[in-house]
Amino acid sequence: MKVSKFIISTLRDAPNDAVIASHKLMMRSGMLRKLGNGLYAYMPLGFRSLKKLQEIIRQELDKTGWLEMKPTVIQPGDLWKESGRWDKMHDEMLKAQNRGGQDMVVSPTAEEAFTALMRDGLSSYKQLPFMVYQINTKYRDEIRPRYGVMRGREFIMMDAYSFDENDESLDESYNATAAAYRRIFKRLGLKTISVKADTGAMGGSGSEEFMVESEVGDDTLLLCPNCDYAANVEKASCQKETALDSNGEPQKKTELPTEKVATPNVFSIEDMERFFNQKSSTFLKALIYKVYNCGIDLSENEEYKNAKTVTEGGQTYYPETFWCVLIRGDLDVNETKLASVLKASGAELASDEDVLKYSGAPHGFVGPIGIKIPVLADESTLSMHDCIGGAGEKGFHLKHIEPGRDYTPFMTADVRTCKAGDKCPECGGTFYMKKGNELGHIFKLGYKYTKAMNVSFLDQNAKPVTPTMGCYGIGVDRTLASIIEAYHDENGIIWPMTVAPFHVVIVPVKYDGTMKEVADKLYNELNDAGIEVLLDDRNERPGVKFKDFDLIGIPVRVVVGEKNLPNVEIKLRKESEAKLIPAENAASEIKKIVEAELSALNN
Repeated sequence: MKVSKFIISTLRDAPNDAVIASHKLMMRSGMLRKLGNGLYAYMPLGFRSLKKLQEIIRQELDKTGWLEMKPTVIQPGDLWKESGRWDKMHDEMLKAQNRGGQDMVVSPTAEEAFTALMRDGLSSYKQLPFMVYQINTKYRDEIRPRYGVMRGREFIMMDAYSFDENDESLDESYNATAAAYRRIFKRLGLKTISVKADTGAMGGSGSEEFMVESEVGDDTLLLCPNCDYAANVEKASCQKETALDSNGEPQKKTELPTEKVATPNVFSIEDMERFFNQKSSTFLKALIYKVYNCGIDLSENEEYKNAKTVTEGGQTYYPETFWCVLIRGDLDVNETKLASVLKASGAELASDEDVLKYSGAPHGFVGPIGIKIPVLADESTLSMHDCIGGAGEKGFHLKHIEPGRDYTPFMTADVRTCKAGDKCPECGGTFYMKKGNELGHIFKLGYKYTKAMNVSFLDQNAKPVTPTMGCYGIGVDRTLASIIEAYHDENGIIWPMTVAPFHVVIVPVKYDGTMKEVADKLYNELNDAGIEVLLDDRNERPGVKFKDFDLIGIPVRVVVGEKNLPNVEIKLRKESEAKLIPAENAASEIKKIVEAELSALNN
């Protein structure tokens, strides 16, 4: 391809809203153009790299036995009502109605669509397992789209879904796909960290994220230096330690009755430490949470025994509930874990008005004794004794609280936020922390969607059985941006050969006379050898051309200058030094360079 027939449109400066390297460089190099907030179009240069990335995903999935298909981007709302997620994912979904008044949604994810499509053709165990995928456009109405295509509203995802006869077969599909993911990211030149993760609104049990380390990552990872344990902070668990008193000794039960203490102007844990002269590990922290679409049966709780529930897709939930969450005073509640434990779509701290309404006391004075809403106790409270906590009355706290004697929680679960310095649950090593970006995620969905949407097949005994599902995704745009985050310098992008828009750029100092003849000859030879080559035939100064292609990041640059002929200059973008070789040998030498780099990544 000659530059005169291509679109090269570089920018000296990045737009003001571009704050990370990939966003800046994708805009400056002319890969992207912005249409609206969170909406980006791929220009021909960027689209070439995007297609290559997609093709690598296709090749590895196809080798694993996956079958590609093309569902619609617009989905009937009835499918989402059938699964029970029409209201649960409401805020993220772009909804509309067609002229017949039918609810429609622009696909934010594809569990419902694939389950419905597979349901219509599934009849016998002999058809299972099967694995189908798409590489398609999605839309999620992000509150704060940012970082270019790293977190846009419209984006491209690879979604894959396995349908298996039983859990053993699902394990095989899951493990084979995880191996394919590792090959995909290796071919892209990315070093990924595999971490345990929360399944979120997708549901399911087993879950693994493929992350890349990033200073601007949206995710916080906890890793153990002594074993393979790695987890997103939303999912991470740690060793349970015994609660200690202010002398560093295990807390002991007390026979003393609770004692109400006037504590004016004592609101925070820090205030309590000063007032009581005790360490925060002796305090019982009580927080009121507002929980959305809770799937826990609350019919035994006084506050909610007659509360209205909603049933969708075979799932029954309470649209809005309030919970008192107890945790040791030196720890914090993990809201993602909390929502997961409560089978809810979300949880957030209640407003001041709701705290007072449901606990009888303002922030800082909430306590579990006598409260009517359900109490969830974090596991850290199980070893606590002789605690200090809120009295449920403004301006007062209680001393000598004994968990189990003075209150009984509705349920107990791990909802603490783990942090660097906590101990690994598998080997006891000390966690350290990194920031990361999620590129891929795999789930064992189990029967969540197949049961809700009435999918079945006949087993070997001609009895109807529900298949189990796996769900697998790769964020295509985000992965492309992450490659640039990993491979760039102060001058621009440094593409790995597998996803570079072109392998080689030929830059004649002046596209005229002998330089034109040599450049054209080399261009034709490389094209004939199957090398993707761009010839810069513009009437521009050499410095402009060099800056453009350092910015764009083509892996191999060949400079044809009258001063060096009959030699040409070859420079790899990732290296600082160039070398001169005879023009007549250049095509074969460049072919070796390209093939060696491709082989190193692909094999």
